[in-house]
Amino acid sequence: MALTLEEATKLSNDMLLKGVVETIVKDSPIIQRIPFVEIAGNGLTYNQEKTLPGVDFYDVGDTWVESTPTFEQKTANLKIMGGDADVDNFLKSTRSNIQDLEAAVIELKAKAVRDKFEDTFVYGDATANPKQFDGLLKLIDTATAGSQVVAMGASGATLTLAKLDELIDAVKGGKPDVLLMSRRSRRKINALVRAAGGLIESDRDRWGNFVQFWDGIAIGVNDWILDTHVVSGGVETATTGGTSSTIYAIQFGEGALCGLTGPGHLTVERIGSLETKDASRTRVKWYVSLALFSSVKAAALIGVQD
Repeated sequence: MALTLEEATKLSNDMLLKGVVETIVKDSPIIQRIPFVEIAGNGLTYNQEKTLPGVDFYDVGDTWVESTPTFEQKTANLKIMGGDADVDNFLKSTRSNIQDLEAAVIELKAKAVRDKFEDTFVYGDATANPKQFDGLLKLIDTATAGSQVVAMGASGATLTLAKLDELIDAVKGGKPDVLLMSRRSRRKINALVRAAGGLIESDRDRWGNFVQFWDGIAIGVNDWILDTHVVSGGVETATTGGTSSTIYAIQFGEGALCGLTGPGHLTVERIGSLETKDASRTRVKWYVSLALFSSVKAAALIGVQD
């Protein structure tokens, strides 16, 4: 069963872990929504749905034509992500009346884990760096033309609301759960809606964060999505050196885009006192990866310029 990180943590009695997860989740539009499947072993081999089988009408006595769906076998391996947080015992004991130094250091480490996950969620490339999992850029394959890659022209163009709707329509079997973009792209959507004489729908989530919606779909801002992509011939050729950005439409779930995690999901370990220095260490670690079970559950709008 797939659970979001927050829901999985409710099954734990570790208050330190609960605090770390709350820090990670509350400011991340991705981790708030994406469910994680706990798997045994160090990876998962799955069949990604590509095309549905054909169906037709027949007369009595007609010869029926067999048609089967097509799949592509994929493998997602768990990757080890995390870091150590060391707190000097002298500072901890002499400054405890001012601030809980250990809690502050662990909170910053948790935020770093969140930032690393959000960055890798988009730009992860297991081929270039085998320590990483593949992110959206590789799972959707924006370097190759296809039905899930919508281009703002051959070399990019200014965003239009019509193209944003085209991106949403590229996700089949229900609306996307989130439109993931840079802050520049969100500002452009706001400007387009205002120019059309409208106001974009907005609300607050359970953590009090201000959330905007387009066509009922949450707009998620990812600070790691670059505005420097290069688009040529209707495909992305590089992530730096240009003036374009990318907007992703994603549907989450066990049959769509889903996270993979090891037993226990994210964990917080108290390593304890260190041998070589007067400090104590806490380790935040996560065995994690991504799997896109159906190729039509995620799409990218490339070549979005200011």
